[in-house]
Amino acid sequence: MELAKTYRIETERLVIRCYQPGDAYMMHAAITGSLDHLRPWIPWARQEPKELEWMVGFIRMFRGQFDLGQDAVYGIFDKTETEQIGGTGLHNRIGKDAREIGYWINVKHIHNGYATEAVRALIKIGFRIEGLSRLEIRCDPDNVFSRRIPQRLGFRHEMTLRTNSTDGDATPSDLMIWALSRRDYEVEGGDEIELRAYDLMGRQL
Repeated sequence: MELAKTYRIETERLVIRCYQPGDAYMMHAAITGSLDHLRPWIPWARQEPKELEWMVGFIRMFRGQFDLGQDAVYGIFDKTETEQIGGTGLHNRIGKDAREIGYWINVKHIHNGYATEAVRALIKIGFRIEGLSRLEIRCDPDNVFSRRIPQRLGFRHEMTLRTNSTDGDATPSDLMIWALSRRDYEVEGGDEIELRAYDLMGRQL
């Protein structure tokens, strides 16, 4: 169990933080309005739409996992925290001292660089505050906009896996694995993004 230190991140345009039950309204609006955009690439979007009360339970699960060190799922919000721009996370899927970064963006806010800004922030947090050694991004090679993010941010394409899709379709689909080590990050100087990070108690890290 590895407890995340960082509960809230503030960048130039975004607030990236763990979920609270009151976020269910914003999450529901962001996801239900973006289903056509998300379904081709994100398996959980194929199970939507869900009722608002289901979203409340989903958010409670995210927060519980966060507090227990099982997963670190963040919402991406505008600076006033009145609209959800998307979601991201440092996911515990790939071993000790390593995390997978995932991301999705509300269709109303695509092509504004928000996913790149959020990932840049998580890279800095992951290496500088959480003390991780390795970060990965995994994406479908056909998702051109998604794969441009690791390319742009210094990740190396390690391999492309041939897998079966998870939605009952037996058609094989590819999965690209992009990786960035702390050593490469430090050598290439990836600290240019300005941000503020806070712990569970609201203390700046």
